[in-house]
Amino acid sequence: MSNNTTPPPLPPSGPGSPRDVPPLPGSSTIDPATLPKPIRDELEAPDPVAIDTAADALKDGLNHCPKCGATDIKQRPGTDVLICLYCRNEWHGARVEEEFGLGENIDQLEGTIIASGAQAIAADVSALMTFKCSGCGAEVTVNTENAMTARCHWCRHVLGVNEQIANGAVPDAVLPFHIKKDDAVARIRQFVGKRQFFALKAFKEQFTPDNVVGVYLPYMIVDGNVSADVAGFAEIKTREYTRGNDDNKKTYYDADVYQVARHVDFTVDDLPLESSAERGNLNTGVNTNNIINTILPFDTKNAVKWNASYLSGFTSEKRDLNVEQLRPHLEDQLLSIARAQVEESVDQYDRGVRWEQERLKVHGTRWVAMYLPVWLYSYHQPGANGGMLHYIAVNGRTGETMGSVPVQQWKLLAAAITVGTFLEGIALWMMGHSS
Repeated sequence: MSNNTTPPPLPPSGPGSPRDVPPLPGSSTIDPATLPKPIRDELEAPDPVAIDTAADALKDGLNHCPKCGATDIKQRPGTDVLICLYCRNEWHGARVEEEFGLGENIDQLEGTIIASGAQAIAADVSALMTFKCSGCGAEVTVNTENAMTARCHWCRHVLGVNEQIANGAVPDAVLPFHIKKDDAVARIRQFVGKRQFFALKAFKEQFTPDNVVGVYLPYMIVDGNVSADVAGFAEIKTREYTRGNDDNKKTYYDADVYQVARHVDFTVDDLPLESSAERGNLNTGVNTNNIINTILPFDTKNAVKWNASYLSGFTSEKRDLNVEQLRPHLEDQLLSIARAQVEESVDQYDRGVRWEQERLKVHGTRWVAMYLPVWLYSYHQPGANGGMLHYIAVNGRTGETMGSVPVQQWKLLAAAITVGTFLEGIALWMMGHSS
């Protein structure tokens, strides 16, 4: 049995840190060539490259039918097709994957590439936008906190927020709803119906599937070109034996311990990250936001170029997190992917592997802001510290459904006692028939 206790060292990432570099006397500038390599590389790295995804010819805030110019446009339910309610012309939004080459050359990404709808949010930009209706000249205000379209109260022209304002309200792309509301309500009703026995009485009394709301949630969709190194210890069992008698029996294992290290290069394509701070708060003590992650994945490859007409009849949440704020979450996800990538190469170690050193190198990333469709039902359960917010969610593309139903604790306890008593009876019966 090996007694090694130190994992193999990872290769050095470069000398120095900002504290190692004294200021140059009599000079207010520092020559990058005099700095350690990691700092020099960061200073000399190019600024993030922007992909311009802004909508063309929509700066008046209006969505126009390409055939007749009318603005009364809606999505054909269950499809990605837009239809003009005036001339009945139909057309399909351009898929961003092909429009901007987002699925190409991921393994060659370098630096940070940010689409225009994913750029940093300007703190001084108001959520209220005023448009001058081109139909009658009236002024109409759209509050982008909760809506991206409005109808002129005089001539009924539909105005949409299509220009990319720097408040996080306008993404690069939208993945339209396919699941209709009746279907979502039926799925939620079925989900709750299977759990009614344990459900809280007040929840059952107040549950109204008609309150299900279609919401576009903001995400950052990330492509990445990544390398990772992991190092630690792995064990292979050589012997298993038992010592002691009766209730004092203990099982012991002998194992050979090995130092292991792995390097992996990989790419990620369309990795979704929540870009709303509220939705990304996964504190299970006060909410069930984690439910949203259980209805993934979305077919983001079918997302279309931003057009506010897809949001007619739905609500939306605004992005409030920038790329830099999301980087730590991205790196956590990438390390998880790296561990999964090397898992097959260490499956011969039947006692498992303990990774003690990890290093991630992100060569390049590409960030696109996107709205993803979710049917949502929420219920607030009163209680200490503000209570608990429960969600039931339906993926607006696939129909995948998951949720949290508040339960009556005494029913769970009674069921647990009943099951425990039943199992104990079976055990006693088996003991009585084994002699």
